Amino acid sequence: MTIIDNAVYVDGIRSAEPRNLEQTFETLTEHGGMAWIGLYRPTSAEMAAVAAEFNLHGLAVEDAISAHQRPKLERYDDNLFTVLRPARYLDETETVEFGELHVFTGRNFVVTVRHAETKVVGKVRHRMEGRPDLLRHGPEAVLYALMDQVVDDYGPVVAGLENDIDEIEDQLFSGDPLVSRRIYELAREVIHFQRAIHPLPAMMQQLRRGFEKYRVDTELQHSLRDVEDHVERLISRADSFRDLLQNALTLDGTLTANRQNEASAEQNEQVKKISSWAAIFFAPTFVAGLYGMNFDHMPELHWTLGYPMAIALMAGTAALMYAVFKKKGWL
Repeated sequence: MTIIDNAVYVDGIRSAEPRNLEQTFETLTEHGGMAWIGLYRPTSAEMAAVAAEFNLHGLAVEDAISAHQRPKLERYDDNLFTVLRPARYLDETETVEFGELHVFTGRNFVVTVRHAETKVVGKVRHRMEGRPDLLRHGPEAVLYALMDQVVDDYGPVVAGLENDIDEIEDQLFSGDPLVSRRIYELAREVIHFQRAIHPLPAMMQQLRRGFEKYRVDTELQHSLRDVEDHVERLISRADSFRDLLQNALTLDGTLTANRQNEASAEQNEQVKKISSWAAIFFAPTFVAGLYGMNFDHMPELHWTLGYPMAIALMAGTAALMYAVFKKKGWL
């Protein structure tokens, strides 16, 4: 059994550490309290054993085994099945790395199932064990604390995304050809992050609807509302990131088009100059070629001023064309 931590808490104090699930169930029967079992990548057989001990619903167990679930909260009788997506930002690769945390909560138990390396559960357990006054409220307190920790860990992710977006705004005007790819990749990470946080408000509304029915402590209600406010701020910022990246992509397209137009205009100017000089040199070449033909009857060849006239014609034509092109601004 891949049990990371297994403990029974009575009045918020860690009272027993059973070696297996059977002992956990026996301890709960004898002493009451709440069991908190932490699992890491359990097999189907291991999850089946947990489900049998705590009467977990088959659909929830199947989701916990297969993983790759979006954040959600489902109620099966008096048990809750919650899926959370812890995240951290990797600045070196500019990517958001997501984990997956499944939480089963019942009347007197909490079962956490991790499918990735994350310190969320360990942090929350350590913090809650230092606050028996909160832990004594039972599984609801643990669930709210886990949600609070996951949402708090989204803070550095938002900060990392915001910093990279600021860098992109500076990079846009540098003419870097790789900025478009960077915008696309960062936008993809923002979309993945939005998928992790957008379901959270609906999940918390589900929990709030059960406050009266399940007599949730007032302090826990305030705690959940605080988490909900934090989530709303995160969603607002994440949505603004997507808008900023879309605007950055549009601006990059405009700047790229302008640079291409400038390059095309410069190229056209060069073509004009080359064409102008080619035309100027064509006139003398034409005259020289004309009088270089080997015909017997060419009167100009026997004129005394024929040679000076040919030179003057070539020079005059070239000068005239130079003046015309210069006036047009081609030279």
